[in-house]
Amino acid sequence: MSEEQTTEQSAEAPAPETPAPAEVVAPEARIAELEAEVAKLKSEVLYARADTENVRRRLEQQAEDRGKFAVSNFAKDVLSVADNLRRALDAVPPTAREGNDIANTLTVGVELTEREMLAALERYGIRQIQALGQRFDPNLHQAMMEMEDASQPEGTVVMVMQQGYQLHERLLRPALVAVAKGGPKTPPGEQVDTSA
Repeated sequence: MSEEQTTEQSAEAPAPETPAPAEVVAPEARIAELEAEVAKLKSEVLYARADTENVRRRLEQQAEDRGKFAVSNFAKDVLSVADNLRRALDAVPPTAREGNDIANTLTVGVELTEREMLAALERYGIRQIQALGQRFDPNLHQAMMEMEDASQPEGTVVMVMQQGYQLHERLLRPALVAVAKGGPKTPPGEQVDTSA
């Protein structure tokens, strides 16, 4: 190889690049940058922790609700049995019980059965809504009709057609009621909308 060839090769080959000098960052700027990153990461950790806590609380509440209200579908089915026991008792006139030992014994048996059923329902948090004589409450009652009754304040429940029930604090079934109209007017602060 001649000297010319060596010179040509070296002229053609690019010279090895020298690394560019690294940008020199002031220590104060680097510290501020890292502190900002730490603050951002702390914030993200706090948000993640809060979100995890919210999910945990929501799951606990759902589990508690499932336990409390799991019986609701079964209870709705059993309520029709309680209704039929009450209808059977209401169908027997008091005069029929007086002269007939069989009718009296049968009626007493149905009363005991109804009482036992209501006690069993209460053990599971199912209780009757007391409606008769109460102010109409659209959260608990369903107005089926209005009745002229001058002796009762307007908006008072004067007849219960079907008993209502609550499961713990939730409405299981509203009471079907008749509401008084034509009686003394209620004070303006106590007006109740009966057109539900």
